[in-house]
Amino acid sequence: MLFYTFGDKDKPTLLLLPGLGVSHEIFLPLIELLKADFSIVVAGIDGFLMGTPSEFTSVDDQAVQTINYVQENLDGKIDMAYGLSLGGKILSRIMERNQISISHAVMDAAPLLSLPRWCVGPLRYYQSFNVWTCYHWTGFWRFVFHSHYFDVLLDECKKVWPYGKGKAVRQGYKSVYTSTLESISGSDIHYWYGTKEAFVARPQAKLLASLFSDVHIEIFPKMNHAQLLVDCPEEVAKRIKSIYYGK
Repeated sequence: MLFYTFGDKDKPTLLLLPGLGVSHEIFLPLIELLKADFSIVVAGIDGFLMGTPSEFTSVDDQAVQTINYVQENLDGKIDMAYGLSLGGKILSRIMERNQISISHAVMDAAPLLSLPRWCVGPLRYYQSFNVWTCYHWTGFWRFVFHSHYFDVLLDECKKVWPYGKGKAVRQGYKSVYTSTLESISGSDIHYWYGTKEAFVARPQAKLLASLFSDVHIEIFPKMNHAQLLVDCPEEVAKRIKSIYYGK
């Protein structure tokens, strides 16, 4: 993993963890909106590092690497954390280990449940093909295969594909699909998802609520996976500041 820093080092610490198939650069618009209010640390996930060939290991390994970074560089404390999709799952495993302090945590459509083993293989290869087409196909075929996506997310997948390729995607999805969150430690936990991804995200939120009864669940109308961050970074920034600063 690589860690990038932005903002005012004297401000509260904000940790950002990106999703599968995209680099830390998906957060750049959000960083611009928050750098005056936070000392920002953005993780680059193995297998999806811009300009650096690498291999994805596992969700738990990414969680351990992040914990080690926070212990060595931030006195073991994070004031605010936001994890998108895979990043949200990594964040959940960090809190499950309870080795660092996180005052406020937001998991945006994090996949917290495992899937039946018989479907993990076919699904991860399907997802690898799905991301491959983001990188290689344009025009009509891009429209046919990705009409349910939106262009900015496709472009983010395209940017990072050359450095981890299908192996990183397959290993990432395998790790995501074969582990279930069993416990969690925290004082203020939020779970977000959009109505267009509710079929998948609702069971994840239900599991989290069974483990942490005080979780704050927010559902965003007409939003797909990662769309709130991509299309409405101002809204995400506003909500992050509201959660931490109470305004």
